[in-house]
Amino acid sequence: MTTEQFEICIIGSGPGGLSAAGHAAKLGVAHVLLEGERQPSNTIFKYQKGKHVMAEPQILPLRSPLPFEAGKREVVLDKWNRELANLGVNLRAGCEVTGIGGTDGAFEVKTKAGETFACRKVVLAIGVQGNLRKLGLPGEDLEGVQYQLDDPDEYNGETIVVVGAGDAAIENALALAEKNRVIIMNRAEEFARCKEGNLSLMLAAIREGRIECRYGTSGSKLERVQGEPAYLAFHMKTPTGPDVVECNRVIARLGAAPPRKLVEGFGVKFPREDPAAVPELSERYESNVKGLYIIGALGGYPLIKQAMNQGVEVIEFALGRDIEPADEPLLAKKFMGFSRAMSVSQSLDYIQSRVPLLADLNRLQMREFMLEADILTPTEDEIVFRRNDYTTSFFMVAGGEVKVDVSREGAESLWNVLGPGKFFGELGLISGRRRSSTVMAGTNCVLVEAPRRAMLRLIASVESVRRQVDQTFLRRAVRNYLAPTLPSAELDELIGEGTQVKKYAGGEVLFQEGDEPDGLYLIRRGSVTVSRRIGSREVVLSYLSAGNYVGEMALLTESPRTATVKAAATTEAVVLDAAAFKRVIGRNPAWREDIEARFHDRLRANAAMEAAPDPGNIIAFLMQQGMGEATDVLLIDESLCIRCDNCEKACAEVHDGASRLKREAGPTFAQVHVPTSCRHCEHPHCMKDCPPDAIHRSANGEVFIRDTCIGCGNCERNCPYGVIKMAALDPEARRPNIMSWLMFGMGPEPGTETLSKSKDIPKKAVKCDMCKDLPGGAACVRACPTGAAIRVGPEELLDYASASD
Repeated sequence: MTTEQFEICIIGSGPGGLSAAGHAAKLGVAHVLLEGERQPSNTIFKYQKGKHVMAEPQILPLRSPLPFEAGKREVVLDKWNRELANLGVNLRAGCEVTGIGGTDGAFEVKTKAGETFACRKVVLAIGVQGNLRKLGLPGEDLEGVQYQLDDPDEYNGETIVVVGAGDAAIENALALAEKNRVIIMNRAEEFARCKEGNLSLMLAAIREGRIECRYGTSGSKLERVQGEPAYLAFHMKTPTGPDVVECNRVIARLGAAPPRKLVEGFGVKFPREDPAAVPELSERYESNVKGLYIIGALGGYPLIKQAMNQGVEVIEFALGRDIEPADEPLLAKKFMGFSRAMSVSQSLDYIQSRVPLLADLNRLQMREFMLEADILTPTEDEIVFRRNDYTTSFFMVAGGEVKVDVSREGAESLWNVLGPGKFFGELGLISGRRRSSTVMAGTNCVLVEAPRRAMLRLIASVESVRRQVDQTFLRRAVRNYLAPTLPSAELDELIGEGTQVKKYAGGEVLFQEGDEPDGLYLIRRGSVTVSRRIGSREVVLSYLSAGNYVGEMALLTESPRTATVKAAATTEAVVLDAAAFKRVIGRNPAWREDIEARFHDRLRANAAMEAAPDPGNIIAFLMQQGMGEATDVLLIDESLCIRCDNCEKACAEVHDGASRLKREAGPTFAQVHVPTSCRHCEHPHCMKDCPPDAIHRSANGEVFIRDTCIGCGNCERNCPYGVIKMAALDPEARRPNIMSWLMFGMGPEPGTETLSKSKDIPKKAVKCDMCKDLPGGAACVRACPTGAAIRVGPEELLDYASASD
């Protein structure tokens, strides 16, 4: 068969390949575009019918000869096909490439049909969509389980579970929701990996009840149940315990893995063995095979606009020309405060050479990550964050040093220095709890600050990043919460082989009373209850939040478990191997003495709870009221409360007449009453869908609503505890004068005035903010004349329950 000669051979007609071929045609360069399927842009062709194709990132300009703007799949494809014809692109559809031989300047590309194409350069733009990931659980290949959606209109009146939290899952769910009941299953607590536009659409659909979302939920197995008609039983682990959803079908959109075997057959090397690894590329998109370039999703850039820009740039590079990347001006502006002497490329080299966590990112991934991150150059001794702050950014030290206070709270500061390449902030990122240390900038400090969403996406997409963050979290968490004095070599053995990270849904058992001890459990996220069987009842003895450990009693006494430990909410635990724990503690008597002291404290506390009239019932009651995810909750001792309502009045007085609590409302157990007041949750439900981003958490932990609230009511609907309300706050209203009321009876009593009912004053969301701007603290607690009202955090729960019993 005759060999055809070309300057450039482009393999794959996705957005990147089409753009590359279009640019080559525009320049008059001899080229051929090979596509294995019967039509160009097969991935987008297989998008669901009517799918809205997004053009993100919006800040990035488009430089392709092909038009592209957000719109329906059919419109996008039609415009591309017309422009391909106008440009005279040499497209060969149905040409599946099986091999690439030769060297730079003299490549030979062979197809399944036996054709050979000779070319000087090769551009590989084949994407990853041919290697879809599966559910990885029993029943993943049952009838009714699918991994692609072609036409959502084919389904009508069905119950469909969509699994995934990325763009494909969201778009499928939104389209199917038009005619079906749709449940989307998200393993995480939020949609961190999708485009902002899709995030807004999904949250709106959840808010309006068009889609049900199961946050923090994972599948365990699928079963086909015969009947008329047959259906699927999807077994799930949810934050509140196991559940089974009956559905007609499951559509799992879990992404795809690179076609590694095929690409390695072309001579391209991958830097790591993990399935999600992408080829190592130069800044000019060139692989280790000189003259062979890789663009698009296969190179780590999955967004359409990015791939189209790369298509133009790669042709210029293949022709030996220089061209500035489309994101260059954006990154140059970002790096300006860091160093005016270095180019963008030099700045990226500097950061990657000094931050091993980012070393495995190829240059394309690095550029994308840095578009969201910030470069900070704090002055020496400037505070980065303080112990007990509620911030969630992740920091990497790119230059100089930072100082970390590793002392126990309340003790004299003990500063540990972290130099270039180290990172910090992973405890808050993973556990969602307060910062455990104060961090201060040292000399010549340069920090890369990554927002939480950007860091979660990076952890999810780059295995080496996830592994390093997990390993460092493990070491620091064990050091911080369990073994602060243990020598490094002993710590290495303790957290070495055999250590596991396990995940539990709410209500799931970590271990049962009577079990043989398998290890020590360090709670890294969520919370657990500890209970025992006393007579015919299971009685909760204690509650432990993230940062605590459990299971040491059985290991120290070498006896079976004396209690049952259950997840109070979605929980992750680091399980230290029992044999390693016994070896290390046996060689370190000082550490053993510390662990035994805490062990005896727990024994005494448990004994006190068992001896109480209603042992543990208060803790069980408070768990039911959301204490498992709370960080601060208002409680009222009914035996002390005189029903004066000073707490409500004080709250209204300091919040423009709108009280944030209802004393009488809410459940009561024994003498403990839980009024309707914000719990300031560890992962606030109200934050999940706030269009103006008005809900925030302060550095001290208070969840509050800014004046930018638009009154949409999303937070009120999303709060499971009913503690947010919509109120019309009149900025012109005059507040009552306490002296006039006390002395002359003039005007309403402060805190009891009626809110405006005028339709001209828009309602906005109001909730407890713990009086964060008042120096004296919560007004409700200060106004209580008998001390009945108190605020309790997770760490104080056991003491409170013991005192209440």
